[in-house]
Amino acid sequence: MEEFTLLTPLLLGIGGLIIGAVLKSALKHSRFPYTVGLFIIGLVVGLINRTGGFSFSPHLTEAVNTVTDINPDFILYVFLPVLIFDAAYELNLHIFRKTLANAALLAVPGLIICMLLTGAFIVGMGQVIPGLEEWNWTFALMFGALISATDPVAVVALLHELKTSKRFSTLVDAESLLNDGTGIVCFMLFFGTFTASGAHTASPFAEFIQVVVGSTLLGFLMARAVIWFITRINSEEMIQNSAIILSAYLTFILSQYTLEISGVIALVAFGLTVTYTGKPRFKPQVNAFMERFWELMTYMANTLIFLIVGVVIAGKVDFTWQQLGILILIYIALNLFRLLMIMVLYPLMKRMGYGLSRRESVILTWGGLRGALGMTLALMVSYTPGIPEEIRSQILFFTAGIVTLTLSINATTMRWLLNRLGLIHVPSARTLLDYKIQNHIHEESEKYFSRLKEREALAGADWNKVEKYMNTVPPEPTRTPRPNAFLTEIRLRVLDREKSCCREIFDTGIITQTVFRRLMNSLDELYDHDGNYPLSRRDSIFSFCRRTHILYSMQKITPIRQWVSFYFRERIMIIHDLGRGFIILQKEDLKLLDELSHSDLLTNEQKTGLETLKEEVRLNITTMNTLIQKLATDFPGAYRHALTHKAIRMLLSNEKRTIRQMQGGGVVSEKDAEPLLNNVDERSDKVNSFSHTIPASILRWMFFPKKETFLNKKKYPTVRSLR
Repeated sequence: MEEFTLLTPLLLGIGGLIIGAVLKSALKHSRFPYTVGLFIIGLVVGLINRTGGFSFSPHLTEAVNTVTDINPDFILYVFLPVLIFDAAYELNLHIFRKTLANAALLAVPGLIICMLLTGAFIVGMGQVIPGLEEWNWTFALMFGALISATDPVAVVALLHELKTSKRFSTLVDAESLLNDGTGIVCFMLFFGTFTASGAHTASPFAEFIQVVVGSTLLGFLMARAVIWFITRINSEEMIQNSAIILSAYLTFILSQYTLEISGVIALVAFGLTVTYTGKPRFKPQVNAFMERFWELMTYMANTLIFLIVGVVIAGKVDFTWQQLGILILIYIALNLFRLLMIMVLYPLMKRMGYGLSRRESVILTWGGLRGALGMTLALMVSYTPGIPEEIRSQILFFTAGIVTLTLSINATTMRWLLNRLGLIHVPSARTLLDYKIQNHIHEESEKYFSRLKEREALAGADWNKVEKYMNTVPPEPTRTPRPNAFLTEIRLRVLDREKSCCREIFDTGIITQTVFRRLMNSLDELYDHDGNYPLSRRDSIFSFCRRTHILYSMQKITPIRQWVSFYFRERIMIIHDLGRGFIILQKEDLKLLDELSHSDLLTNEQKTGLETLKEEVRLNITTMNTLIQKLATDFPGAYRHALTHKAIRMLLSNEKRTIRQMQGGGVVSEKDAEPLLNNVDERSDKVNSFSHTIPASILRWMFFPKKETFLNKKKYPTVRSLR
């Protein structure tokens, strides 16, 4: 019996994942949200156990009871870090920056508005409804804080599945990330008064600012430390990934448990910093492993957490019909409060970042689901003896009921509402192009099928059965795209090609991390305009390349001449790499446009329109070639330095490519190839051993003796001599 008790957590985890795998397979072609299905299964299992349905198996009963009595800290410290870090790690940083203002409005003032309205509503009901007399403002605001934080896992998954606007789904995701932190901070301000650590001397506002600033700073510093460590150890990706995983958990535990600040906010800052600063500096295999690992961990966490929440609600919650009526009133009120909050903030939100349409504001209101975080905080309340038992029971019931209602009503009707509001609209040009692509694939399959039937070796095959496995072509779209719609759609395809090629030339060492980031940022800026801007509108790249003469003029300032000389040479190298990398991308664009012009995917009229795009790309190449040529003429010394570094990187990249080709051909084993690749990486690190920033130059000047400095005239001549 004791051995079974020790195995219970493991067996429960295995059982939950098996249930999740079966359910995900069953719902593969269904429109029913997977997480909602898990929650319902958890409810059913909990109810069966509560009514004695598992009495035939004492072990099974004990296992379900273990889940029912789960410690809320287990959910908080085991599952929450996975979900928070993965959400932050997967965010598109460019879109997140544009949606940050709106997300922050929803997460801070928005949550506080909902918290205050909910608290006032509960206190008001306590004046007129029997059974709520014990509720004071502290209890009501504590409940308002824990129930106002949204957890739209099901909605975000549905938005991704339906391929709705990436900007809108990022806003929903970002709000969830930020208001999880705000919700916990606000909750702890009131909950702390009932715990041993609840002596708060500062004002709530000052404490809130302290927690937010402290958490953000801790997350940022932890991320910078792990990035520094990973980029300086020359070890296999398993060790590097282990450092990131352990640091994510350590960040959460340090902030939430040791320092008593917000683990959620710290982990968001950690994840965003690792994504923006670390990803471009990590080896490609490290990033590939990280994406697969966190995708698996998130799937497992979501599977288990929704099952656990369902079992806990069914096993622990007691209610009366009167409480059920109050719950329905609270559910209606919470949706109305969220609607009111968004209406108040809407005039600001529609003008900030990407803006917010009225239809999107409706989805934002209805998509404010409650989930695991609220239940975790409610369980913490239910285990706190300093709170009256009646209040603990009611908070647990109300929270469980709101989670159940939002998941079973809001989440399941979201697809219908999105359709009704027309937010799953796909542009007619994209629909027609997708149809032509599928039709082209079908025609090629038919040709190959005909050739297969002529092969003597396959003469006995059942060709009627084989034919059933050919892909089917959807009906031809009836909507006619507007005249310029195809140009818009093709521009987006060109940008996709550029993005893919940009990652490829970065992974092969043709461009540096700094150049990679600038090129990707310029692509994101064009994505913001949905293909309506010409491909030649690359203001950020061209303006960066033209600002060189500012540094040249600064050489007249004697005290900083040496720093400027060093930074100037590095700047010329970045501009050269940026220019050459940009030209490579533009040539790839021309190849794609040529392929389209020679294919049967477009009509003759549409192919004529491709010339407009080719002219935009050629203009980019001409402009950049002119800039690089001017650079070589004006600053030959610095330009030669840039060419030297470029040649070194290309030499090392070719050596690495040769080793991988030999490994793929079986000439060199994977074990023997590893030290060879590590040797190339070590030489690459020497080339990029110093940062290309003025702060880094200052640090070098501070910590290197003058005779050994890297800024002396002998090693780094002045700007005038570089010219």
